[in-house]
Amino acid sequence: MSVEVKIPVIGESITEVTLASWIKKDGEYVKEGDALCEVESDKATMELPATNSGVLKITKEAGTECKIGEVIGSIDTSATAPAAGASKAEAPKAEAKVEAPKAQSSNDKEVNHPSPAARKILDEKGVATTDVKGTGKDGRITKEDALNANAKPAATPVKTSTAAVLPGSRNTRVEKMTRLRKTIATRLVEAKNTTAMLTTFNEVDMSALMELRKKYKDSFKEKHGVNLGFMSFFTKACTIALREFPAVNAQILGEDVIFHDYADIGIAVSTPKGLVVPVVRNAENLSLAGIEKEILNLALKARDGKITIEEMQGGTFSITNGGVFGSMLSTPILNIPQSAILGMHNIVERPVAVNGQVVIRPIMYLALSYDHRIIDGRESVSFLKKVKELLEDPSRLLLDV
Repeated sequence: MSVEVKIPVIGESITEVTLASWIKKDGEYVKEGDALCEVESDKATMELPATNSGVLKITKEAGTECKIGEVIGSIDTSATAPAAGASKAEAPKAEAKVEAPKAQSSNDKEVNHPSPAARKILDEKGVATTDVKGTGKDGRITKEDALNANAKPAATPVKTSTAAVLPGSRNTRVEKMTRLRKTIATRLVEAKNTTAMLTTFNEVDMSALMELRKKYKDSFKEKHGVNLGFMSFFTKACTIALREFPAVNAQILGEDVIFHDYADIGIAVSTPKGLVVPVVRNAENLSLAGIEKEILNLALKARDGKITIEEMQGGTFSITNGGVFGSMLSTPILNIPQSAILGMHNIVERPVAVNGQVVIRPIMYLALSYDHRIIDGRESVSFLKKVKELLEDPSRLLLDV
């Protein structure tokens, strides 16, 4: 009996995927549950498991664009699993069938093949090798043959190139854009072209937050099993500020504005295949430990290509941290249909004025990009100022004041 291998339904809005790669080979015996191939959608890459045991027959090659429900192969369930060690026992037989390559006869050798020295002389003279009869072994053109050769009267002199020879490699390579990269590109351009995007900036003195983290990070990890990072503090600060400035947490739908009484925070995660934004649901109800656990879980799934479409849809606000790559300042692009995104950056010790005195403090620049169609300047600046105040006095995060 042959069972078809089809592209499954991945998400409501997804109608086409790319067959990224085959994990199993054509003709290989697979077991039920084995990963057969990787399928790449607009959002993520997922593995397609075998529904039955048997011998796999591949009908669609890797890199093919496939519709949902399209057949990409089949599994012959009537085939029996190969006995253990069978492949090793058959190896000597296979090796015995391999014929030794035939020795090349002298008649197979290329005639009029010049030696390196002869080729250089002929090139300088502008004489083709086909116009010279070689006197060496097997018709090989020797240096003497090249010296005695004369160019044809009608031959055009070879022009010496005057182009400068540049040192180093100048090779190029072409790679097909992955479906995920194409989707990212399309969405970024759409965000730039369809929103009135503007960015406002502020800076945060991270002294108090870093001191608090340093004091409790060991006991925090011992109790909760996760590291105490900065992202949980920023996420918590944003949820409080979003409640105070609901327009920053809203979205435009046609001629309507959709307000949310919850905060589903998208956390941008860089993966080998591109940037994905998994969502921490109802972050406003989570503790710092709960946020850290959820972020870690989603980040590991994204890195391993196990993240689902549902885990990346429906965010109301996003946070991206370019500081982990050393970014000092940037203008993050909106993750449409969301109306705002917060950009974190690296922490650098800078001289600042405190109570009339110049002191050195660890400073982080923050950037809030927002859709000016729905968020006014007063709201955006006030939102970012609220986040700054909460981070500079982190006890307010716990007291929610």
